[in-house]
Amino acid sequence: MLAVTQSCLLFQRRVIVMALFLSLFLVLLFPSSNAQGPPSPGYYPSSRYASVGFNQGFRNLWGPQNQRVDQGALTIWLDRNSGSGFKSLNRYRSGYFAASIKLQPGYTAGVITSFYLSNDQDYPGYHDEIDIEFLGTTPDKPYTLQTNVYMKGSGDGNVIGREMKFHLWFDPTKAFHNYAILWNPNEIIFFVDDVPIRRYPRKSDATFPARPMWVYGSIWDASSWATEQGRYKADYRFQPFVGRYNNFKIGGCNANSGGAASCWGPSGAPPGSRGLSSQQYAAMTWVQRNYKVYDYCQDPKRDHTHTPEC
Repeated sequence: MLAVTQSCLLFQRRVIVMALFLSLFLVLLFPSSNAQGPPSPGYYPSSRYASVGFNQGFRNLWGPQNQRVDQGALTIWLDRNSGSGFKSLNRYRSGYFAASIKLQPGYTAGVITSFYLSNDQDYPGYHDEIDIEFLGTTPDKPYTLQTNVYMKGSGDGNVIGREMKFHLWFDPTKAFHNYAILWNPNEIIFFVDDVPIRRYPRKSDATFPARPMWVYGSIWDASSWATEQGRYKADYRFQPFVGRYNNFKIGGCNANSGGAASCWGPSGAPPGSRGLSSQQYAAMTWVQRNYKVYDYCQDPKRDHTHTPEC
């Protein structure tokens, strides 16, 4: 009887060892896609544009006391007295617009750090906008990157937002990462480190921004809605809240230059490709499957009669 028991125990140990070896083999053979990051997009739009220093492409718009430029890089911050914002020297009919951004760690609830296109100063109350916004958070939760597209609205209660929100496959407070908006008459594509995360195609004139826009960035207090619908507010015991920008890139159709009306603008895909390549779509699908946390088209609480593109 003792021999049988020992034999059973030995068999069980062998099974456990074999299972452990099999698990290790599978991990090595098929590593987690989340651990590796997104698949390679195969094409890198940022490589087509030279970097410019802040003063070459932008100027302070507000909060100059909370803004510092050092060797072409920009630091802006929010304290209890003010935030800060900047604006491009030119407006554009389309283009590729990017900046490398590093976010503030720790408690940042209620704080928005942004990089976006808008014509709100040209059409107050009736403007267009394409947004990249980082929604501040509490230390136990990741930042949310919110992308948005507005047409002819101003946030006055009648605006129709087209939000798509993501978490990121890296910590955006540890290092600079490249964030970009590509806008041409056919589509809007949002990129993170050259990986497309969202494509917004032109389906009709009514659902696509076409008027010239400026490039902006800012850091400001949006406690009423930024973090869990306003549940957590900006806490100025943790001030200043800092946003760092460098490696600015601007390429496209300058609306102030001659012939701009006929300029098509850049493509986000390899030359000769119609739209994003299959490799770019695979990378975008990976991001949306693993890191998308909100899509206005999939929100059952939204009135989709106002968003016919869905």
